[in-house]
Amino acid sequence: MSCANQPVVVPEGLARFHQPRRADEGGPEWIAALPTLAAEMLQRWQLRVSGPARHGMVALVLPVIRTDGSQAAVKFQPVNEENIGEPLGLRRWDGDGAVRLLDEDTATGTLLLERLDGGRSLADVPDIDTALRVLADLAARLSSVAAPAELRTLADIAAAMLADAPTAVPRLASPDHRELVRDCAAAVAEVIDEPGDRLLHWDLHYENVLAAPAGSDREPWLAIDPKPLAGDPGFEILPALDNRWDDITVTGDVPRSVLWRFDLLTEAMGLDRRRAAGWTLGRVLQNSLWGVADGSTTITDDQTAIAAALLENRL
Repeated sequence: MSCANQPVVVPEGLARFHQPRRADEGGPEWIAALPTLAAEMLQRWQLRVSGPARHGMVALVLPVIRTDGSQAAVKFQPVNEENIGEPLGLRRWDGDGAVRLLDEDTATGTLLLERLDGGRSLADVPDIDTALRVLADLAARLSSVAAPAELRTLADIAAAMLADAPTAVPRLASPDHRELVRDCAAAVAEVIDEPGDRLLHWDLHYENVLAAPAGSDREPWLAIDPKPLAGDPGFEILPALDNRWDDITVTGDVPRSVLWRFDLLTEAMGLDRRRAAGWTLGRVLQNSLWGVADGSTTITDDQTAIAAALLENRL
């Protein structure tokens, strides 16, 4: 098979994200070097590009054909503290509920992955009940695995959040938002002594679950793009609550809909409801701290609604 490829063109949206926002993380330099990196990795693994590139905010994914004729995908992303553990997590899951890792280049963070259907995710499933049950099943299975020892830990992340919260609180404009951050920090303080040791995906939401290719012998839905972490499975729940938010608001009863999702997830994952609420409030705290660090003086409506529902109904 000929592996000659046209030069890879970096999509404008990907370049825009990395230029100003990621300048302090080497984003512009990574974008500039990406066409050369892609050419080198395609040649090294003897891959032929077989379709248009896809990208999220951070990574570029190329559909490719291997020398044996099988389909695959190459993922290029700048390595950072969030994704450095991705190959560790994918190897540990070994394709059970997650995309299978075929090869990797540790020096650049480039991953060769099995090809999934990039045009179909759980976000496209119209019935939220069906989509949520698939997500809950995957969350239960993925977090049942012990985390590799090399991964960063929820214990360290939670301790850092509690240390940062007092400084962040005065920068919020609303007294209600300041109180919410304090309440979330108090909830984390209650559970921090048992941070857990399970392998967490940490970004398991509907768009990060793709369909297997038609005619494949793989299970129908598989998780992608993990940010692996060792910790308590309760820390996995928030992305399933705040994604597809319109499906919650359209019900007219936001607290009840939040709790319906929360209860379905905790039951499927076999979690203690109070501990799971504590760690979910920890995710609200984390998102709030990230927002403040980026200059925000408010907390988004979805985060405040989720926190209010859980704080009101912790058992």
